[in-house]
Amino acid sequence: MLDKRGGAFLCVPNLSRRPRIGFPMGKTMLDIVRLKAGALLLSLMLAFVSAAQAQDGRSVAAGSEPYVYQVEQLQNGGGSGTPLELDTPMGMIETFMAAGAQGDWQAASAAMDFANVDADAATQQRLAAQLYDLVHRSISIDWVDLPDRPDAVDIIASDKNPMAGIARRSLRLATLDMDGRTVPVRLARVQEPGGEPVWVFSRQTVANVPQLYAIYGPTKFEQSLPPMLRKQAFWTLAWWEVIALPLILLLGALAAALTYRAIGHFRDRTDEDGKLFGVLQAVHLPVTLLAFAGTFALIRGTFFRLSGPVADLLNPLQLLLIIAAVIGILLSALDFLFDFATTRRTSKLEAPDNNEDRNFYTKMSAIRRILTAVLLLAGIGFLLVASNMSNTLGFSIIASAGVLGLVLVFAARKVLGDIMASVQIAFARTARIGDAVYYDGQWCYVEKIGFTHLRLRSWDERRVIAPVSAFTSESFENWTKQDPTIMMHVELELDHRADVDALRGPFREFIENDEDVIDPQDAACQVVGHRANAMIVRFMARAQDPKVGWKMHCRLREHMLAAAARLDAGEGNEPGPAFLPREREVRMDLAVEEEVG
Repeated sequence: MLDKRGGAFLCVPNLSRRPRIGFPMGKTMLDIVRLKAGALLLSLMLAFVSAAQAQDGRSVAAGSEPYVYQVEQLQNGGGSGTPLELDTPMGMIETFMAAGAQGDWQAASAAMDFANVDADAATQQRLAAQLYDLVHRSISIDWVDLPDRPDAVDIIASDKNPMAGIARRSLRLATLDMDGRTVPVRLARVQEPGGEPVWVFSRQTVANVPQLYAIYGPTKFEQSLPPMLRKQAFWTLAWWEVIALPLILLLGALAAALTYRAIGHFRDRTDEDGKLFGVLQAVHLPVTLLAFAGTFALIRGTFFRLSGPVADLLNPLQLLLIIAAVIGILLSALDFLFDFATTRRTSKLEAPDNNEDRNFYTKMSAIRRILTAVLLLAGIGFLLVASNMSNTLGFSIIASAGVLGLVLVFAARKVLGDIMASVQIAFARTARIGDAVYYDGQWCYVEKIGFTHLRLRSWDERRVIAPVSAFTSESFENWTKQDPTIMMHVELELDHRADVDALRGPFREFIENDEDVIDPQDAACQVVGHRANAMIVRFMARAQDPKVGWKMHCRLREHMLAAAARLDAGEGNEPGPAFLPREREVRMDLAVEEEVG
C-alpha cells in the first residue's frame, strides 16, 4: 500500500518481514529526496513560464477552460458589429479575404492583433490592406488542411501525426523570407476576460507586416498602373498580370534569340582550330538559356511581382533555368579544357615511354566526372534550399511525380553502374587515355573515358565507341600497360613440302636490317600448326610500340611472301620442295583429267 505524503510516495513496511521502526532508510529515503527535488524543480519551471507569459500580456488557460491565450484586453480593429467570423481558423481567413476583396479594411482589421503595434484606426486599416495583399499575392493557402473547428483539431490527420486529435491555440499559415531569415505567418486563438475565444493574426505577424510588404508588395511601377488594370481578372491574377506575363516571356525569348545569334555570328568569324572557337561552341546553348532566364528574372524583379500560385510555379522554374544554365556553362568549359588538353597532345600521350602523362590525363578525366557529379548535386541542393520548394505548389507537382522518378531511377540503374565503372577504370588505370588496347578484334588507342562509354581510335583513324562495362566485366588486351614494346608476328600457310630452313635466311636478313626491330635476338621463325592442305609458319619480331609494330608487321609479311614466292618459282620440276600451297593446282589438274576422260 502506498501513502502519499508531501508529494512523495513512501513504502509501508512489509508485515511478512521483520518489523522496522520509523521510516525506511537507505535507498528508499534517497528516492524520497529525489522525488521532492524533482517536484520543486517542476514548480519553479512552471512559475518561470507563467511569469514570462504574464510579462508578455498573455497567459495559458488551464483546467476546463478553452485552450487559448488569455489576454487582459484584445487589441484588434473592426469596431463593434464586425462581420468577420473569428470562431474558427478557416472562418477567419475566409471572411478576412472576403472583406479585403471588397476593400472593407475596417472590418478586415478585426482579424489582426495590434498589441505589438502602436496604431490608430487609419494605421490599422493600412496594415490590414497590406496584410491582405501579402496573403493574396505571396501565400498559397492550403484550404484542405486549414481547420474549421474552434479548437483547431485536425480530424483528418493520420494517427501517425503527433498533432492528430490535439487542440491548438496557434497555427502556422505560411513562412516568408525577411532579412535573411524565415518568419512565420501565424494565427493565434486569444480570449479576453468575459469574452469569447477568437482567432486572429498573431501580434508578431502583424508587427512584421510593414517589412514583409516592402519585400513582397507591389513595385512602384505596379502602383503607377491604372486602377482598372490592378483589379482581379481570374484565379489570383490581376488584369495587369494577365497582360504582363506573356510580354515577359516574349522579352525573355527575344533576349535568348539575340544572344544565340550573336554568339553564333562571332563563332563563325573565328578560326575553327583556335581556342576561342571551342569556347564559344561549348557555351553557346548554356549562355542562351541564361539570357532567357536572366532577362525573365530581371524584368520580374524590377517591374512586376506576380502573385499567388503563379509565383509559386514560376519561382522554382526560373531558378531551375538559371542554375541549369550556370551548371551548363561550367560543365561546357570543363569539357572543353579537358578535350583541348587531350586532343592537342594525342601524339605525346601515345609515345611509348610517356606513362606519366597518360596517368595524369586519366586521373584528370576521373576528376572531371567527379566534379560533374558534384556540380549537379550542388545545383539540385541549392535549388531545393533557395526556392523553398517544400512550401510551394511547384514542390507538390514534383512530389506527385515521385513514382515516376522511382521508375526512371530503376530504368537508369545500368547508366548509374556505367558511371561508377568509368570512375573505377580511371582510378584503377586498367585503360588509360593514350593506351593501346586490343578490343573487339582490332587495336585502338584510348582517346576519351566518358561517363558511359570509351572513345577508341583505331589504327585506320576510325572512332570506336565501347561501353565502359566491357572494360570492367570482360577481358581485353592493354598493350602499353607496363611495357610499350610488342611482339608482332606474321603467320603464313605454306605447303607441307616447304623447306622452312630456306626461309630463315630471308627472315634473318629482314630483322637485322629493319630499323623498327629493336631486339633481333628475340626474333623467331617457328612452325606453330598445320592443316590438311598447309602448315602454319610464324615469324615473330619485337617493335618499340604498337604503332611502329603495325608498320613493321606489314613489311615483314610482304618480305616473307616475296621470299616464299621466289623459292617456290625457282624450284624445278615436280616433285620437289614447294612453298606455296598447291591445292588450287591439284584441283585444276583433276578437273582437266575428268574432261579428258
